[in-house]
Amino acid sequence: MTTPLYGFVFFNDFILLYPVYALLFTEHGLTVTEVATLFVIWSVTAILSEVPSGVVADVLSRRALVMAAPMLAGLGYTLWGLFPSFGGFAAGFVLWGLGGALRSGALEALVYDELNRRGAASSYVTVLGRSKAVAATAILAATAATAVLFPVTGYPVMTVASVAACLVAAGFAARFPSPPQTPQATSWRGYRDILADAVGRIRRQRSIRHAVVLVVVITAIWGSLEEYVPLLAAESTDVAWLVVPMVLAVSAGQAVGGLWAGRAATLSTSVAAGLLAVTAAVMASGALLGHPTGFVLIAAAFAVFQMLTVVADATLQSVVDGPSRATVTSLAGLGIDVAGIGVYLTYGVIVTAWDNATGFVGFAVVYLVVAVLWVRRRIIGWLRG
Repeated sequence: MTTPLYGFVFFNDFILLYPVYALLFTEHGLTVTEVATLFVIWSVTAILSEVPSGVVADVLSRRALVMAAPMLAGLGYTLWGLFPSFGGFAAGFVLWGLGGALRSGALEALVYDELNRRGAASSYVTVLGRSKAVAATAILAATAATAVLFPVTGYPVMTVASVAACLVAAGFAARFPSPPQTPQATSWRGYRDILADAVGRIRRQRSIRHAVVLVVVITAIWGSLEEYVPLLAAESTDVAWLVVPMVLAVSAGQAVGGLWAGRAATLSTSVAAGLLAVTAAVMASGALLGHPTGFVLIAAAFAVFQMLTVVADATLQSVVDGPSRATVTSLAGLGIDVAGIGVYLTYGVIVTAWDNATGFVGFAVVYLVVAVLWVRRRIIGWLRG
């Protein structure tokens, strides 16, 4: 089970186009507004397809959806190479966003159910954490490979390599076990019943509701701030070549955090909340230093954020039962996507008025508030029925 999983997540993120696709767009004549529009198309596609894909995963085959995900992304990259225009890029982003939604929810549900079937559900947090570390390592490796190859080969080789990685990822996904799922009617009523079951469980079962809220609030903030790490790095040094190592340090921190997740699985609520508060303060301190050495602190903070995210996700999987596991997970993913948009908009307002360091500090304060509410077990008090 673990070998196909780690192989899948590695090649799913070993995409040599990642570091240069924004350059690809601008070099083919797209304006900044058009590039921003592409990102909006990507986000909207992911949001609209997140929950429906979870329902399909519960009704049909989770393995089939996980296999299809990188194939759709690879088709999207192919369109970028064949039709390098706004229309081709937009179509590619739609396919990429749909592929990400197909994987979200289905992969976690498939892995947890298989481990549970083998009597090893308690190892889920360790397995998931290691998969996050493998994914972060793949991004680092792809970035390094692109830095070496791109100046020599250009976009065609980056595109072919990215499509090939997607196909290899799909091949690893084909090796996933396909444990039996509760049979569901494949009619409209069957899909509707699964969605109703997932929503009903979140509304009625406090433990699931708590876990969903924690997954959303912990993940959405740092997951969105990650996009601004390069801007903070550029703001924190006058030495241009240092920006890339500073950004890579944060990615390395995320990999370490995934490896730590298994050790954090038994943390009490008070300890986990206290750790979140301390980590928020560490991130704020690193941002305020305005110096490359501050990124050691930011990397450490992102390691802990990754670790707590894995633990929160494992907690959610452990309290969900019944036929709608992938749909519940996708609903949490939808919450992350929507909350992430709020983070992006708020961050933009803060940075417009001040700077990137202030943006990181502002969301560190939000984490401090979350930690206080969490330890007092009031983070979802307003949801109690």
